[in-house]
Amino acid sequence: MTAPFQDQAPQSAADMILGASGPTQVVLAVLALFSVLSVWVIISKVKHFRAVQLEGDGFLGRMEEVPNLTAASEALIGLPESPYTRLFRGGLTFFAELSPGSLFGSSDAEGLSLTQLEALRLVMDKVQAEEIDELAHGLNWLAVIGSVSPLLGLMGTVIGIMNTFLGITAAGSANISAVAPGVAEALITTVAGLAVAIPSVIAYNHFVSRLHLVSGEFEGFASEFIGTLAKERHV
Repeated sequence: MTAPFQDQAPQSAADMILGASGPTQVVLAVLALFSVLSVWVIISKVKHFRAVQLEGDGFLGRMEEVPNLTAASEALIGLPESPYTRLFRGGLTFFAELSPGSLFGSSDAEGLSLTQLEALRLVMDKVQAEEIDELAHGLNWLAVIGSVSPLLGLMGTVIGIMNTFLGITAAGSANISAVAPGVAEALITTVAGLAVAIPSVIAYNHFVSRLHLVSGEFEGFASEFIGTLAKERHV
């Protein structure tokens, strides 16, 4: 006999979960796994974005203190490794290859042509894309969990309702006391699915907005770097 028609009706959510049918318990187990994975991703990304923010504040603050690119390249040595230092190092290294001696004030160094300047921008865009991809790592799991969990919950509800109707047919009774426990058990998977999905969707949207902010900072810094080259007559 199915769970909705046990001798003793469930008195709590725990009773409904423990007395649920096999398919319902499988759905709840998958949702529990999704919940653990979602929490782990959220905690790891909060730490990651916080570290990047602190590194970015330190890097940009240090760059504001230096008078020119030569001093900035020297200051780069003492800065901790971060997406910002990798972006700056990528642009600085490529610039040094295009115009050897420019950073050290060599009179023989030639300014960059428009083609070289465009190539420098492409190199910095590539580094920026790699750093953004690294920051976005794991966010796809939040998107998957946020979209799949409600569907899993709905599937569990449909299975529970089907079992309830089968139980009604077998028992030959459709009074409220017989039907209500089965319907309640069926709905608990929908509640569980929404409980897993809502935090995942909120966290995903929050991290995506943070990702856009960091990407904007990268683009602004790359433009400022090229502007500094023009100001110091390296272009």
